[in-house]
Amino acid sequence: MKEANIGVFGGSGFYSLFDKVEEIAVDTPYGQPSDRIAIAEMAGKKVAFLPRHGKSHQIPPHRINYRANLWAMKSLGVQQIIGPCAAGSLQPSIKPGDFVIVDQFVNRTWGRNDSFVEGPNVFHLSAADPYCENLRQSAITHAQKIGVPTHAHGTVVVIQGPRFSTRAESREFSKNGWEVINMTQYPEGILAKELGICYVNIALITDYDAGLEENSEIKPVTHEEVLKVFNSNNDKLKTLLFEMIKDLPLHPGCSCQEQGITGI
Repeated sequence: MKEANIGVFGGSGFYSLFDKVEEIAVDTPYGQPSDRIAIAEMAGKKVAFLPRHGKSHQIPPHRINYRANLWAMKSLGVQQIIGPCAAGSLQPSIKPGDFVIVDQFVNRTWGRNDSFVEGPNVFHLSAADPYCENLRQSAITHAQKIGVPTHAHGTVVVIQGPRFSTRAESREFSKNGWEVINMTQYPEGILAKELGICYVNIALITDYDAGLEENSEIKPVTHEEVLKVFNSNNDKLKTLLFEMIKDLPLHPGCSCQEQGITGI
């Protein structure tokens, strides 16, 4: 199927992108994606939108069928994916409401199906630079244009969830110099890279993580606070996505496609 050029994954608090859409069900060799995929046209491009947790936020991060979600996007013809997510800050200088365009991740999850490589042919993917630099620069440029406080670099540590970190865990992450904490960036982004799809993450900071609680003004993270901040910034996020989509070429001019694994 060639139904879409650009894909968008929605995270916590972000369950729809367009008002008028065509919804389609996509079957994959890896089971069902998180939900039906909404297809809409914008600026001459077809955009596929999928809420990674499902429309009712019924799928916790460690139970998301990431392989099905990415395979579904690939089967629709998607070559570029924007993957915004709610995230916590690990550094005082990164504040709720800021956007971080991450360039590295650290995986602290376990048990997730995190590769399309299952043998007998074995391939090894280079993950030194896990995010598409062209998409990152587009996100940085347009976020700055619309006036959102934006950090052009950052490492996201991905935890298993659905629980939040203990204070001790959070302090460890902060002391390592990592900027952002999230539960879904692994293996979503790296699966896109295996398939040769350009991928960028936009981390919307919704809270300070528990390890920064030593500052009396910073309270431990709660699910309610995450959704409150995310919802209050949804319009900014959608504006950024629309500006990026309008500006993106139909066919990416980077090397992500060549870096993907062949034969899967």
